[in-house]
Amino acid sequence: MERFSEYRIMWVLIFFDLPTTTKKERKAAARFRKNIMGDGFTMFQFSIYVRHCASSENAAVHVRRVKAFMPEYGKIGILTITDKQFASIQLFYGQKSVAPKAAGQQLELF
Repeated sequence: MERFSEYRIMWVLIFFDLPTTTKKERKAAARFRKNIMGDGFTMFQFSIYVRHCASSENAAVHVRRVKAFMPEYGKIGILTITDKQFASIQLFYGQKSVAPKAAGQQLELF
């Protein structure tokens, strides 16, 4: 049961601000978003994407992939937190509190 601990399960958050003034920069920004979405990240807010990972080792794999996807210019931040920390997030839509979306079902084959 240890592997399902809320302290072992991780979330990887990607924050980015990429330039989009030229056609080349827009293309690089679109490619970066497409690549991280292809790696399982979903949009949390504009320029913030998140991914649920089963362990810190799995999170490290996805962090390395994001680093490989980085365009030449722009600011990118990567934050890895535990499921317990992510569960304490407070979300608001205007002044109304909104419950965070539940993590997707984890399918274990072995």
